[in-house]
Amino acid sequence: MWKWLHPYADPQRAYQLSSKLLPWFSLLAISLIGIGTVWGLLFAPTDYQQGDSYRIIFIHVPAASMSMAAYMAMASAAFVGIVWQIKSADWMAAAIAPIGAVITFIALFTGAAWGKPMWGTWWVWDARLTSELVLLFLYLGVIALYASFEDKVLAARAAGILAIVGVINIPIIKYSVEWWSSLHQGSTIKITEKSAMPDSMLYPLLINILGFGLMIGALSLVRFKAEILARNSMRPWVRELAQAKGVK
Repeated sequence: MWKWLHPYADPQRAYQLSSKLLPWFSLLAISLIGIGTVWGLLFAPTDYQQGDSYRIIFIHVPAASMSMAAYMAMASAAFVGIVWQIKSADWMAAAIAPIGAVITFIALFTGAAWGKPMWGTWWVWDARLTSELVLLFLYLGVIALYASFEDKVLAARAAGILAIVGVINIPIIKYSVEWWSSLHQGSTIKITEKSAMPDSMLYPLLINILGFGLMIGALSLVRFKAEILARNSMRPWVRELAQAKGVK
């Protein structure tokens, strides 16, 4: 596995691989999110307790789950960059951070919009909400550290350490509903047990979760390619690429 991945530490190969993967990620993301959202918003049955207001779940849950997945991907890339000194891993971590921050904000915003009719308030200092807010601050901290140092090697190391330390917040988000008294409902998707929702609601939700994951992957690849070009602007292959695209 490592022998297959190691050649892609080379910026040119990483750029070429990203270019090949991007159309597939983009097409699948658009297709799945389109199917899942239309199915969930228009054709899924009305919930007997929450009515149609529950339909925000088809945006909120994918955003919330993928905000954690994106953070783990960012922290993993940062770990590879620190331990094995692979610059392209640092660039990937830097590429994921802003996308993860936006997805986390979407999760918080849609959660607040859902909480208003259910709880009667936009925000409570609930364990799940608070730990998700901490996740947003961690993303913003990583972004700030990457931008705070002119020495990008030092910036990547500082941001990477914060990203790795911040992983401790992920299980807190995941299990906060079980560990503390919480207004937030428990998990409706079960891996080892039957899920707490009918298939007509579950399937579009799962489709959207997968679609959001692919969307984050596609956006990360776009930013990753931009990071590669920015960090290797003086390389001959980048100049040749620019000339081929008509950039002077």
